[in-house]
Amino acid sequence: MQRFFITLLLIISMIFVTVYFYSVPMIKQKVFDIERNASGIALNSVFSLANKMYADTEKYRAQALESHKKRLQTVVGLAGSFFGSSLQQAMDRGMSEPQARQYVLEQLRNFKYGDNDYIWVADYNGILISHPDPRYQGQDTADIRHNDGTSEVHEVINRALKQGEGFYQYPWNRFDSQKPLDKISFVKNYPQWGFVIGSGVYLDDLDEDIQQLRQEALKELREGIQEIKIASTGYLYIFDAKTKMLIHPNANIAGSNFPELINPVTGNAIAKDLIQVADTGKELYYKWDRPDDPGNYQYEKLSLVRYLPGFDWYICSSVYVDELRSSAELLAERIITIAAIALFVALLLMLLFSQWISQPIKRLADTAVRVSKGDLSAQTGIQRDDEVGVLAHAFDTMVERLRDSIHNLDSKVTERTQALADKNQQLVRASESMHLAQEALTQSEQRQRQILDALPAQIAYLDSQFNTLFVNQLLADLYQQNKASMINKAFADVIGAAQFTQLSWQLQAALRGQTTVGEYSEHYQQHPMICKRTLIPCFNQNEEVNGILMLTLDITSEKNAERQLNEAQRMNAVGQMAGGLAHDFNNLLTIILGNLHSVGDRYADDDQLQHYLEPAIRATRRGADITSRLLSFARRQPLSPMLIDLEQLLSNTIELLASSLPDKITIQHHNHTLEWWPFADPGRLEDALVNLAFNARNAMPHGGTLSFTTQHITVTKHLMLDEPVQPGEYCQIRISDSGSGFSDQALEQCFEPFFTSKTNGAGSGLGLSMVYGFVKQSQGYINIQNNADQGASITLLLPAQKASEAAPTPPQQSDSEPPLLDDQRKLICLVEDDPDVRSLVRQQLIELGFDVIDTHSGDEAQRLIPLLPSIYGLVSDVMLPGDLNGIELANWLYQQNSHCRIILISGYSYPKSKERPINPAFSLLHKPFDLAALKKEFQDSEKR
Repeated sequence: MQRFFITLLLIISMIFVTVYFYSVPMIKQKVFDIERNASGIALNSVFSLANKMYADTEKYRAQALESHKKRLQTVVGLAGSFFGSSLQQAMDRGMSEPQARQYVLEQLRNFKYGDNDYIWVADYNGILISHPDPRYQGQDTADIRHNDGTSEVHEVINRALKQGEGFYQYPWNRFDSQKPLDKISFVKNYPQWGFVIGSGVYLDDLDEDIQQLRQEALKELREGIQEIKIASTGYLYIFDAKTKMLIHPNANIAGSNFPELINPVTGNAIAKDLIQVADTGKELYYKWDRPDDPGNYQYEKLSLVRYLPGFDWYICSSVYVDELRSSAELLAERIITIAAIALFVALLLMLLFSQWISQPIKRLADTAVRVSKGDLSAQTGIQRDDEVGVLAHAFDTMVERLRDSIHNLDSKVTERTQALADKNQQLVRASESMHLAQEALTQSEQRQRQILDALPAQIAYLDSQFNTLFVNQLLADLYQQNKASMINKAFADVIGAAQFTQLSWQLQAALRGQTTVGEYSEHYQQHPMICKRTLIPCFNQNEEVNGILMLTLDITSEKNAERQLNEAQRMNAVGQMAGGLAHDFNNLLTIILGNLHSVGDRYADDDQLQHYLEPAIRATRRGADITSRLLSFARRQPLSPMLIDLEQLLSNTIELLASSLPDKITIQHHNHTLEWWPFADPGRLEDALVNLAFNARNAMPHGGTLSFTTQHITVTKHLMLDEPVQPGEYCQIRISDSGSGFSDQALEQCFEPFFTSKTNGAGSGLGLSMVYGFVKQSQGYINIQNNADQGASITLLLPAQKASEAAPTPPQQSDSEPPLLDDQRKLICLVEDDPDVRSLVRQQLIELGFDVIDTHSGDEAQRLIPLLPSIYGLVSDVMLPGDLNGIELANWLYQQNSHCRIILISGYSYPKSKERPINPAFSLLHKPFDLAALKKEFQDSEKR
């Protein structure tokens, strides 16, 4: 029995040892490897995410920097084109070149784009002649130095003068700061204007975006790493090459430096040991303290290290060795405990073995064999209340616990796997965030394309082989093509061979590095168009031309405006000359007509003399009529504007023309202005219509149709007649005929005085000039054009008002003539600077029974009049030498004596207007005049 007991004991011991050495070491190693591999997997996942974040941020930085450079080139090129076109426009408006340059430079100072970026201009001496910051406007860049005493901006300007253009990096402070920041600028030399233009962007703006992306990446890594656990207390941490702890689950360690911490195992700095094993695939073995036992550096730890060159980071895992073994040790302890219990039970059972336990033990042994083979579902099946049953139950319980332990181990592995999967999901979301940033950059580029499409210029970018790399929408619309189809296409195929040949000289100059400007005539939608093309060469890092920027502006309207302005200035100059001639001629005619009348009155009985005098008087009056027409053209004729009932005026005019025009000319009229009436002088308007009708009669020697068509129009946008029409309400009067029309020369010169298309000296050439002067003096517009079928049309545009606003007609004054001057001699003061005219008028006044005292200037008359005992009236020329003209003298005398009769005379005509106000109590007598006209003016003054 004892032998059998010993044998049984040996068997049980062998079974225990077999189960232990066959399963426990394997399980412990598997659990240790799983925990250890989990640390490596977590470390590699975090490393891959950080590496991808770095690659994305570097790609974003490179793309953003290149995008900023292209934008700077475009902005400087546009600034140069803007300066050139604005300078020319300002000089065309009459500015001197220095004034125009200063005006355009002030406009550039106010130009802003992007994130408060700006344009600056410096001359060849380094003086900032256009800068939005008042601190630097007008400053010498050689005097602007930084802390180290350098003047890098001055050097940049000198380099740009030598190289023509380029990108340069230098320190410069912002508007609201005194601290210099790194800035990259594109600077280009414009030798035709003697200055350079530059614009830049601060690199810290770009670095802030990159740093923000890195901080966001670091934040996401920190949040993810804090949730990663290895074994029980293992973790991941990150430090940089300067041994600054960037991420650590311990808040006291995160953000601190640890260069002096020593590895007790090697005696070296722990940071140095970690850096040496980075990316070697080996783990660093060292000893460290525990959170619950600080300062006691005797606990074994393992760390894997990966190095990320982009961020200069070291990503590490850290786990206690005993924690990696803890699960295996726990399982082994449970197995040993269960085995010990089983052994104890076995010893008890062996005492009873001889009686009834052999069979249950055999079953138990069989079950143990099955368990040793890995079948943890095996059960003894013994149901007894004695010790054998307890032993069997204990064995079954041991197996069940073993199975539960393995199941728990599997559950933990599954949970860890799920946790790693969750972290992978976070990594995926972080990757998506970087993708969104990439899309934001793409959208920014799309906005830049939209801005280029919205610019009022045709923009194209070509490579050095003249292939199209970019076009904006305006250029594509001009050539009626799709933008996408034009890309990578030869530019000659885009614009056509003919235009490409015209442009070839600019293209060749651009390849030589020269910026050129040229003007071309084109047709767009069957309309002529004048374009100004600027070709700007673009250079690579080797200063070789690798592209050409083409800017095309439509300057058709500017050219038309320039032509119209020149025409208006020419007509104004002719008008001034005509007015001056009329004034001087009226003085001569006054002398001639007055003397002819005096001779006629003195020798009234001499019929032979009267026979010669009458043609001379008629010729003088004919000359006066010519000067009146010249004054009309010069816009100096007297006008009495009022609201005109156009229906009544047309009816009266057509009735007058019906008896004057041949029967073979048919007159038609269509009036559509019943609610709106023109505001003008009705007599002058009627004269103008009659003049135009007689011109139409001459164009229809064989008869035809003469039409008067009127309508009300409201001008709200651009309308062009002889000049641009100002917005407002107008009455349009169109006179059309079916005659021969105007020749090209007549259309160009029809409004010039003394120009006539009649032959053999017929006509004075003042008809259309008079109409032109009347229309312009009435604030109106006129246009002449040939009809498409036959004849010509003349369009008058006069300001209009509602017919309901017409003032009531004043009562007519009595036509009865006042009594002649009484016999009492009355004193008249005569003021006239022309001695011959003064002598003539003095004689006429004496013949009317006045005593006359005369002087040649208003200043002398003002000193003389207070010395006179009494004065009945004043006869004064308007234009007088000295400080006081005739109107001012008359106003002064009227304030002194409101009963004094005042008559003004002039070779010009002075309408009663806001510009040249004349008191209604004054009479205005136009030269030339005779004794009867002077007498009538005194009689009219008696009525007032």
